[in-house]
Amino acid sequence: MTAPAPAPAQAPAKRWVYVIPVAAFMYMLAYLDRNNVSVVLPYMHGDLQLSNADKGLVSGIFFLGYVFLQIPAAVLAQRWSARKTVLILMVAWGLAAMACAFVQTKEQFYVARFALGFFEGGVWPAVLILLASWFPLRERARANALWMACLPLSSIIMAPLSGLMLDHASWRWVLFLQGVPPLVWAVVWWFAVADRPAQARWISRAEADHLESALAADEAAKPAPAGGGSYLKAVRKPQVLLLIGVYFCWMTGFYGFSLWLPSVVKELTHGGSSTEVGLLTAVPFALALAAMIGNAAWSDRTRRRRAAVAGPLVVGIAALLLGQVVDSGFLQMVLLCVTAAAVYAPYGPFWAIPGELLRFEVVAVAMGLVNALGNLGGFAGPYLVGWLTDVTGTQLTGFAVLAGFLAVAAGLVTFGLRPAATAPLGSQPPAATRFAQR
Repeated sequence: MTAPAPAPAQAPAKRWVYVIPVAAFMYMLAYLDRNNVSVVLPYMHGDLQLSNADKGLVSGIFFLGYVFLQIPAAVLAQRWSARKTVLILMVAWGLAAMACAFVQTKEQFYVARFALGFFEGGVWPAVLILLASWFPLRERARANALWMACLPLSSIIMAPLSGLMLDHASWRWVLFLQGVPPLVWAVVWWFAVADRPAQARWISRAEADHLESALAADEAAKPAPAGGGSYLKAVRKPQVLLLIGVYFCWMTGFYGFSLWLPSVVKELTHGGSSTEVGLLTAVPFALALAAMIGNAAWSDRTRRRRAAVAGPLVVGIAALLLGQVVDSGFLQMVLLCVTAAAVYAPYGPFWAIPGELLRFEVVAVAMGLVNALGNLGGFAGPYLVGWLTDVTGTQLTGFAVLAGFLAVAAGLVTFGLRPAATAPLGSQPPAATRFAQR
């Protein structure tokens, strides 16, 4: 009697336990070092003589530095090693974060924040390349969202922690101590992460082969790019340029809102303690975490990427504008929560789009370019809010401008990323066809 053939190996569920949490905690530390300044600024008590425009510049100049390593790090991650690229950057940004504690002038603060952005800039595209080596397209939005859940999660955990630390230590000690964990986590990262399934020690060869076969099938569904698939041809495609526009406008509204959130909450509490402000600031991010995961799951199930990006942004616009005209502190807090959920929800679906449109050999540089230029909105948003607050004496104008940027992002997704724009050069593959119909 012939023995039954062994059942085909399934893609290992351990991926969701090994790869995602280690990467998520790593980037949670990066996001903490990026955003802790928003909690610290209201409690610097004039130490560096910062105006509202200066505070916006301190927050936003990070993103000028953030641009430079996006594409180099993405290419290194693809051609060399995402694991090693992130390790080097992790150590460098930890040291830059600690350096922020020693500044004596606002100009030194600008330089330190620029350096922090410079070293953090390459981490995001490098991890996206890592995830693309572990999760097929049918799982990509969920994998992206679970990793990117570190963004609101860092605020849920770290905003109260920063507030508590500020009640017991100076802002300098807070910035210094929060720069130490990346240096420690670099050791965990080195031993826990593998660049691709074939290099991981915690799955069988059959499971690794099954997973890499699924990833190869995704690539085979995309057309061989004309002209050899050069980086220049990839970044000149209309859909890449549109994604840059969407991400820039979205990030302008996103960071303008998130980096000024603690200051708004402080006003709502009428000068509450830093611990109280930190705890209340965490509430909107808790709802944002749920929205990110739920929206990504819906996006993977329906494959309606455009709707999963544009829909939440429209909700965010309405909540952001309503929050400026209601008088009730409770209603303002509710609308802050809705806005936070809406601007975080598109993350997973948005970053699944490039992998559906471009082959792996060019998607790295495309994602790096989208993230680099799009995140310049992280400079524009905070600075616009600070400058307009100084000029007009109210935050209403600044937040109205942020809503306008979110509206442009939603419009570009809805009316720009349409079949004519998303069709790749040459014959249209199944993935592009599916995306164009959403």
